[in-house]
Amino acid sequence: MHNFEDELTCPICYSIFEDPRVLPCSHTFCRSCLENVLQASGNFYIWRPLRIPLKCPNCRSVIEIAPTGIESLPVNFALRAIIEKYQQEDHPDIVTCPEHYSQPLNVYCLLDKKLVCGHCLTIGQHHGHPIDDLQSAYLKEKDTPQKLLAQLTDAHWTDVTHLIDKLEHEKAHSEEMVQCDKEVVLLYFKELGDVLEQKKEHLLAALCDVRNLINQEYTPQIERLKEIREEQLELMTETTSLQEESPLKFLEKIDDVRQRVQMLKQRPLPEVQPVEIYPRVSQVLKEEWCRTEIGQINKVLIPEMKISSKRMPPSCWPVKDEKEIELFKILNFVIVTLISVLLMLILFFNQHIITFLNEITSICLSDIVLSVYQSFCNNLYDLKDKLCHILHLLKEFT
Repeated sequence: MHNFEDELTCPICYSIFEDPRVLPCSHTFCRSCLENVLQASGNFYIWRPLRIPLKCPNCRSVIEIAPTGIESLPVNFALRAIIEKYQQEDHPDIVTCPEHYSQPLNVYCLLDKKLVCGHCLTIGQHHGHPIDDLQSAYLKEKDTPQKLLAQLTDAHWTDVTHLIDKLEHEKAHSEEMVQCDKEVVLLYFKELGDVLEQKKEHLLAALCDVRNLINQEYTPQIERLKEIREEQLELMTETTSLQEESPLKFLEKIDDVRQRVQMLKQRPLPEVQPVEIYPRVSQVLKEEWCRTEIGQINKVLIPEMKISSKRMPPSCWPVKDEKEIELFKILNFVIVTLISVLLMLILFFNQHIITFLNEITSICLSDIVLSVYQSFCNNLYDLKDKLCHILHLLKEFT
């Protein structure tokens, strides 16, 4: 701190003078500080009627003051004027106490190792703490930065630097692994998406083929019936117009119309035969795809879809006599019974067999054997669908 500021500081409280009073020995102190010294002397009440002795805190000389006490001491007006002017000016290079307004930090607290002001020592939280002046504290702590610098540049600095490099390396390695995993995920789901898209296209193509088969089954019959309907409408129009013809024209045309109507009525009409699509896509997706592991989807076979009539027209069967018909019925009953028993066995044991085989194949079998096994399962489901279809036809026929 500047020497000029030291002249404005009370040697008792180490704060800027407040109401400075001058003792006869020419030393100046704050009025409140002198009152505290007077009370601490213990002679205040004894010598109250007489003059009061006071020992100067600076030079230790005994001074007698009037009975009115410290108030009788003269005010150091010159010093107070200087203090007021000093406090009105800005002092950017002076550090003041954050707790006590405009009080400079001019004392060093040895207990808390920090700068404090005079109020901190007298009325603040540093009251009674050991102190030292700034110059002495500075000389004692002057060599501390070199010691601290030596501590900061020892092996600890090397260890910290090495750990930082190691952590950065580990971080980069971990981020590289995450990036690799990210690329694996993207590639895996891209390939999986491609496989699913390919399977979807194959299923849609199979359904398109089934629709073509349905068109081949129904379109010719529909077109033929439309032709018959158009011809019938034409005959209806001609028949209606005959009523307006003259007798000559009427007789000339009536026979031709009659023959055409007879020929039209004699033309055989096709029998509507509902068709059945097998296997159904919903059944394939539910029974086969749902049980397929995600890594084996590319090996799932797309079934060949077909259509068949739900019932057979009686005209396709030859006419038998009564004995042959009875024998044929018995044979049909036996066939239906056998097929029913076989179907029940397949339906009952199929799920358990496939579940067991799935567990075994996931552990022991190779991809080639697994592919053969899945092909066998597909054929098994196809056989089951065909048996169901045959059973349905036999039931309807019998």
